[in-house]
Amino acid sequence: MYDVAVIGAGVTGGMIARKLSSYNLTICLLEKENDVAMGATRANSAIVHAGFDAEEGTLKAKLNVKGSEMMKQVTDELGVKYKNNGSLVIGFNAEDRAVLEGLLERGRKNGVRDLRIIEKEELGRIEPNISKNVICALYAPTGAIVCPYDLAIAAIGNAMDNGVKLKLNFEVTGIKKTEEGYEISSGEEKISARYIVNAAGLYADAIAAMAGDTSLRIRPRRGEYILLDKECGGLVTHTIFRTPSKMGKGILVTPTVDGNLLTGPTSVDMEEKEDKATTPEGFARIIKEACENVDGIPFNKTITSFCGLRAVGNTGDFIINTPLEGFVNVAGIESPGLSASPAIAEYVAQLLEEQGLALSAKMDYDPYRKSMHAFREASIEEKNALIRKDRTYGKIVCRCEGVTEGEILEAIRTNPKPSDLDGVKRRTRAQMGRCQGGFCGPYIVELLARELGIPYDKVTKSGGDSYINIGETKEDR
Repeated sequence: MYDVAVIGAGVTGGMIARKLSSYNLTICLLEKENDVAMGATRANSAIVHAGFDAEEGTLKAKLNVKGSEMMKQVTDELGVKYKNNGSLVIGFNAEDRAVLEGLLERGRKNGVRDLRIIEKEELGRIEPNISKNVICALYAPTGAIVCPYDLAIAAIGNAMDNGVKLKLNFEVTGIKKTEEGYEISSGEEKISARYIVNAAGLYADAIAAMAGDTSLRIRPRRGEYILLDKECGGLVTHTIFRTPSKMGKGILVTPTVDGNLLTGPTSVDMEEKEDKATTPEGFARIIKEACENVDGIPFNKTITSFCGLRAVGNTGDFIINTPLEGFVNVAGIESPGLSASPAIAEYVAQLLEEQGLALSAKMDYDPYRKSMHAFREASIEEKNALIRKDRTYGKIVCRCEGVTEGEILEAIRTNPKPSDLDGVKRRTRAQMGRCQGGFCGPYIVELLARELGIPYDKVTKSGGDSYINIGETKEDR
């Protein structure tokens, strides 16, 4: 029997598992997909919000500001890229200015540091490509960017290195209360835990209902994005938001920590929790509004597009509560969930302790993890020294991103270990460049087959039946 079972291996569940791994506890992290970070964590805006948007006094406001303040230390410990680039919420008219003044006041009440309104002249100096129709902006210098799936993978890997058990392809189908805690089923497979943390994203309401809590309602909200080539990454330096509405923060334009330019998302409420299709209407809106925000966006340099689904709760706030004995909901973690995730983890640990879980610090807990980008960020001398020890680091596999065979092999052998092409992509950035895996994909399949000890044609793109190869083109003679 585990002390705690965390259901859902996104960035929130991963951060919670990591935090709990610092105590003398047995922990199991359960995920229904073939890899971690496969829900909202896989496809979002990658923004560490400053904390001025959420209503004062809400969990969103409190945990956003605290999580934002924690993020630099967390990413340093986990070897994850983080850039404090600052954010701008732009206004086009007097009505927008009034909204920005309200956000300024709210942000100050929430405890956000150094917020201020800047005018057209200063805005033009710090962002030369901002639209000439913008008259002012709310400037939040504490805003930042991070890679969400990189953060989740690193947090979960660090948790595993500190003793957490990860079970993939474990779709929870039943939860039964027992004398000692809970029995959690996935088909015929069962595990037991004294406490459950429900961090199941879009399916948090279904998980809660299995345990007997029917108070949750989670609906998906579609968000489509367009990603541009790295040669466009310097078009802006800050994250550029439009004045927000009740549906979200609108179409943004932002650099990424890896040097690309990201635009989006749309915001459309959905019913289907697995519909991640992109739409012509969504792309048209992104292009129109992004070009209203920033001049000269070269959408002919688009390298990919994608869609994410946000888990929107029925309260307007994060739903983090203890409706049942030994059961914690961590639901409705929409924006600013990524920003808040380190603080959510601390808050959940506190709730578990209040429910009776003894938290004694683990003396050999190690919060540090080697960066998956260590080789490419090393000096020429350091790279040459490593290549002399291991020649695979001298062989470039992904030319677009400059990823070596050694980096791919290291990723395949490092917790949480990937078992498909997309898993390698999220860990190394191989296949994320202009060709989107067209050249390097077949060789990565070969490496996966060899490392996993499976036939070449059994390697998948993203688990399940997503096979890359369906047969040989020639017979051996």
